[in-house]
Amino acid sequence: MHSTEPATERAFLVAAETFGALLPVEESIAELGELARTAGAEVVGQATQRIEHPNPATYIGKGKVEEVAEARRELDANVVIFDDELSPSQQRNLERAIGGKVLDRTALILDIFATHAHTREGRLQVELAQLQYLLPRLAGQWSHLERMEGAIGTRGPGETQIETDRRLINNRIARIRRELEDVRSQRAQYRRRRARNGMPVVTLVGYTNAGKSTLMRSLSGADVLAENKLFATLDPVTRRLRLPSGEVVLLTDTVGFIQKLPTDLVAAFRATLEEVAEADLLVHVIDISHPAAYEQTQAVERTLREIGAEGRPMLLALNKLDLLTDENGHPVADFDDARAIIHGAGAPPRNVAVVSATRRWGLERLLERIEAGLDGEFDGVSNPSEALLAAGE
Repeated sequence: MHSTEPATERAFLVAAETFGALLPVEESIAELGELARTAGAEVVGQATQRIEHPNPATYIGKGKVEEVAEARRELDANVVIFDDELSPSQQRNLERAIGGKVLDRTALILDIFATHAHTREGRLQVELAQLQYLLPRLAGQWSHLERMEGAIGTRGPGETQIETDRRLINNRIARIRRELEDVRSQRAQYRRRRARNGMPVVTLVGYTNAGKSTLMRSLSGADVLAENKLFATLDPVTRRLRLPSGEVVLLTDTVGFIQKLPTDLVAAFRATLEEVAEADLLVHVIDISHPAAYEQTQAVERTLREIGAEGRPMLLALNKLDLLTDENGHPVADFDDARAIIHGAGAPPRNVAVVSATRRWGLERLLERIEAGLDGEFDGVSNPSEALLAAGE
């Protein structure tokens, strides 16, 4: 008897440290490893290189390519994953030089999204991004025909098949876009109806795995999947939330953001992300225990600018206080200890709340801050990452 389950892929990771990168290369490749494990791969090794500019042919230098090829063979890795998006020619050149399958961060994220999209809208958005990613890479899909060029019965069909596939993909892209335009129209009508009914909308945003879904469950009792994985939830969830004054608002959980989020993916999810841009209040959930919390906050700010949500009233929810340690390295015992580590004896800035969604620490104060934000207290508050720095002083 043989198992019918697919064998776990053994992944070797490659990252380049370039000028102006948001995260240090060590943090970035560690995140790539988490993405690979989320996709079901086993990470067996990694390599990094400091470069001023990516090599136009192979992204990394020739010597490093040879080193990666040798490591792949020694470790019996069947896929090499790069931490940045590769051009179609770079991917083809690397596969020939390394002697195995090569993926980039974009393909990896799209694969995870395809696995985690459960609604029809989510699946359409992911398929659109995948097709847009595939289109310029079609030539590589038919490279096996190049080796048969000139043989009887094979003259020309490679190019013909590529053109056929390109036409089919373009037709499918056009059809998906029309369907998503209908989704956008329906969402716009829903938002107008909500506005007429006077129902404020509070939207949770944040870096993937910052704890948004756990916070959603703790605040509203919503049955939302909460796992310690990147992109554990993808499809938006909206629930009613009662504030301390008795006012009822709509609380929405959205897809998590990440550094180097594929542009095609942001564009494909426009219908969903418009909900963020038109929310009455954004609650930016931050994993305060993460060593790269500041850089993750900047990545979220960058994505918010891309989708036109910059400048929306925003409250920072510094989450995962229960994972902090004191000066002796001991886990914090209670909310007051955790709060003191962040703010000392002072009070947090008015647009900052400190919480532990898992332990339910600080949720009452968070609800009060949400109410204040809806009352206009946070209008004009900008640069959340700067507020995060102030909170840590």
